[in-house]
Amino acid sequence: MKRLAPGLFVTLLIGVASFAIAEVETRLVGHPVIEALVVALLLGMLVRLAWRPAPAFEPGIRFAAKELLEVSVVLLGISVDLPLLVRAGPALGVAIVCIVVLGLTLSRLIARGLGLRPRLATLVATGNAICGNSAIVAVAPVIGASAEDIASSIAFTAILGVIVVLGLPFLIEPLGLSHYQYGVLAGLSVYAVPQVLAAAFPVSVLSGEVATLVKLVRVLMLGPVVLFFALRARDVDGKTPSFGQLVPWFIVGFLVLAGLRAAGVVPATWVAPTRLVSMYLTILAMAALGLSADLRSVAKAGSRVIGAVSLSLLVLIALGVAFIHLFSIR
Repeated sequence: MKRLAPGLFVTLLIGVASFAIAEVETRLVGHPVIEALVVALLLGMLVRLAWRPAPAFEPGIRFAAKELLEVSVVLLGISVDLPLLVRAGPALGVAIVCIVVLGLTLSRLIARGLGLRPRLATLVATGNAICGNSAIVAVAPVIGASAEDIASSIAFTAILGVIVVLGLPFLIEPLGLSHYQYGVLAGLSVYAVPQVLAAAFPVSVLSGEVATLVKLVRVLMLGPVVLFFALRARDVDGKTPSFGQLVPWFIVGFLVLAGLRAAGVVPATWVAPTRLVSMYLTILAMAALGLSADLRSVAKAGSRVIGAVSLSLLVLIALGVAFIHLFSIR
């Protein structure tokens, strides 16, 4: 705890400030214009822009961005009404698999078409199609990506992910999406788990829960993708990815708790307080994520990476909308 305390303290300060800002918004207009989840992310990025945390702060920030987020996702499983969320039937599962495969293929073609190196193109495509930084970090050692490739791809998935969080809700009205459909679109197109929560829960609880489930199923595709690249690259040490690398523990925990809720094992009285704790932990994780995204790193990457990530993102959103209508997801 002594090692984690400095970073956790800064993260907590940003989280508290985010609540305060959301409360001011509520007092002024009756509801938060920008929810605390999004405020924490933006505030963290602004703090990082003005102040680069010393090495002593890094362990706590990383802990909040990863472990606290994973725990919040697991707890969110208790509040999920699984029978409601799976009402789309197998069509939704097929759509998720198709989106990942098509998104990965088309994103890599776009990146290669813009002249990116093969390994960098693969990282950009994987981050875009599955789960942003987590997918990049998982695939990078398998394909032998350089530190430069990893830094470039992570920088832009983080920055553009924030843009999507802020802009995606504005598509609801022009596209005529229901809250259920919007949750599906957010889960299919937004990069990282915390960004999905920030893009969906401010719209409605239903959108947030649907987006979380869709996103976690999408993250499950990381296992087959990593295995594919591992078998293709034939790691020089002959190592095979572990089960924990292919299926993250928090996804298993989320699905187990959601299953227990659906089976009636978890009392209904647990739902509200558990959802509240999950929200608090998510806000802290978002603040830490913001502290980890350096806006100045954008200037160090080339215009081709910007183009590849941006075009890939637009393709992913278009695919999501197309599959929602193609599979008649309501």
